[in-house]
Amino acid sequence: MRETKNKSVSAKSPSLLKQAMSMNTKPFPWVKAFCAGVAAALPVMIGLLFGNFEYGLIAGMGGFTYLYFFNIPYAQNAQKLFFVVLGMTLVSALGTLAAPYPLATAILMGIIGATVIFIFGALRITGPSAIFFVLVFAMTTGMPVNPELAPIRAGLVFLGGTLSWIIAMIGWLFNPHGPETGVVKRVYLELAAFVDSVGTQGFNESKNRVMSVLKEAEETLAAGYIPWRKTDLFNRLYVMNDHANQLFLYILENFSKEHSTLPPELGQTIREMTVSLDKKDKSIEGYKKILQPEGMNEKVAALFKEIYDADAIMNEPTSKINNVIRISKPSLKTILGGAFDKNSIVFISALRFGVVTIIAAFIAYQFDLARSYWVPLSCVAVMSGSTIISTYHRAIQRGFGTVVGILIAGFILATQPHGYIIALLILLLTFITELFIVKNYGLAALFFTPNALLMAESTSQGGFSFSYFASARLIDVLIGTAIGLIGIWFVGRRSASSRLPHLVTKTIRSQGQFLLLLFSKHGVGCNVEECSEIKKMQTNIITLKTLYTTAAGEIPVDQKALDYYWSVIFSIERLGYLLENCSKVDKRPILSEEKLAQMLYVCETMAIAAGRKQSPSIKNVPEIESFPSIQNEIIHLQKSLQKFN
Repeated sequence: MRETKNKSVSAKSPSLLKQAMSMNTKPFPWVKAFCAGVAAALPVMIGLLFGNFEYGLIAGMGGFTYLYFFNIPYAQNAQKLFFVVLGMTLVSALGTLAAPYPLATAILMGIIGATVIFIFGALRITGPSAIFFVLVFAMTTGMPVNPELAPIRAGLVFLGGTLSWIIAMIGWLFNPHGPETGVVKRVYLELAAFVDSVGTQGFNESKNRVMSVLKEAEETLAAGYIPWRKTDLFNRLYVMNDHANQLFLYILENFSKEHSTLPPELGQTIREMTVSLDKKDKSIEGYKKILQPEGMNEKVAALFKEIYDADAIMNEPTSKINNVIRISKPSLKTILGGAFDKNSIVFISALRFGVVTIIAAFIAYQFDLARSYWVPLSCVAVMSGSTIISTYHRAIQRGFGTVVGILIAGFILATQPHGYIIALLILLLTFITELFIVKNYGLAALFFTPNALLMAESTSQGGFSFSYFASARLIDVLIGTAIGLIGIWFVGRRSASSRLPHLVTKTIRSQGQFLLLLFSKHGVGCNVEECSEIKKMQTNIITLKTLYTTAAGEIPVDQKALDYYWSVIFSIERLGYLLENCSKVDKRPILSEEKLAQMLYVCETMAIAAGRKQSPSIKNVPEIESFPSIQNEIIHLQKSLQKFN
């Protein structure tokens, strides 16, 4: 979140239709789209080579695994895709076994969707979430009923998924730390802009951007960390990011109140340093040296020294690098436990998702619609939007894309394609889908719909009539979309915003508890980076940000309340960042009992005021030696809470 958001809050939002049909400016992912096409079509081609087209199509469903590959560390991608393969294998077996029992199929479909939504939401995993798990389950229920084939179908899906895993991991051979390098490079580019912003009106905005990218870099490096495989490049990137935090805090503590700008050579030096991050051969001169200006004061000279220390990290021999890495991240138990909280929007969304999906599936099977699973599948696709507004966007986009997509699928199937033609069509349609999904979901649905229908109809071995097929699929999609929209409207329209006051209170209290640990005798000699207090604070901040994002997409939206909570949550996030960095410092001041009591009193006053939607009175915040930024942020949080009326 950025402070510039306030400038656009009052602007009139475009209509839902215009928002849904708008195109974003992200570049086309040519390589990923091609690999996705290969992952989906190659199993079909292998099946044809071995003389079993049907087995190839079933294995091709495992190719959906590649769609969960994103530009995150390969270590994280490898783990995520491995469990996606296992998940796809499991749901294909369950679909085959449950096919004869419509009620069991409906219940399982809801449970599968809710489980995947919960896991992806709690772990903040990027990807298409539940849609393809539900799709694979649904497609196997539409195959000829034969529960005895469950092991074979599951095994084929596993093989197709494994092939996708291999295709996704090929890039590791050429650039094993590409995502980590990219995010650390962005850290230093933002640091350069931050140095340039000292003494200007853009200082606060730049500060917020640096905090955001530093947090992202920390999470990326933690995700890419492999304890048993520490490479030289990863060690350098970790130490570079750690040093960037020190640089940022030094600038924050020493130049926040400056009214004059810093020498431009500082920012230029940092920008030139980023060139070395792209150089694989460190013996090659990566960038030009920039000389220090004359007549610097002591603080500026010390800042130059800090910058040159960062330069040394990337260019000194390996033996001179302090590669002691301390990766701190919440355990899986802590993350999932926090997400199970009754006020967690992740848990509520998963529960809502599962219930509405079961209702949609039950209605479809009760009315004995042809290929009944297209009703809940459309419902799942619509509900996959992260907010109510995005759900409406998806409904509009899916409605438009599906109508045209069904016509495309009808014409394709009317030609009675077979063999390698189907394989090439799957490759082409998957390629185009992944190409356009970054631009607009509706455009992607134009090609995803015929692709899914082509695979489903080819594996179901059913009869085909163009007019019947088109009308049946269209009716299924419209019913599923309507159920999804109705379910979202009745169950979740105000669920997020109503929980914001309670979670703000809970988060501030957890920060007060962590403050007490950091600056009291209780924190001496213990590893505060692994304590329960910091993990509780981190979980609360993540949940609070997710809750706010969801509340911002509700209909109707209380814009005045959102503006208020935006500044409060942003201040809480900044305070959390400062406290986390303070926990990494071994020598921290020990505050007196009077100061600690006053600090807790300030935090509790803010927490109570937030829970009651009241404006707290400004209390005196004790000074913290060597950490004035923490004191300043607490004062800023008090002022942010005062804006409520």
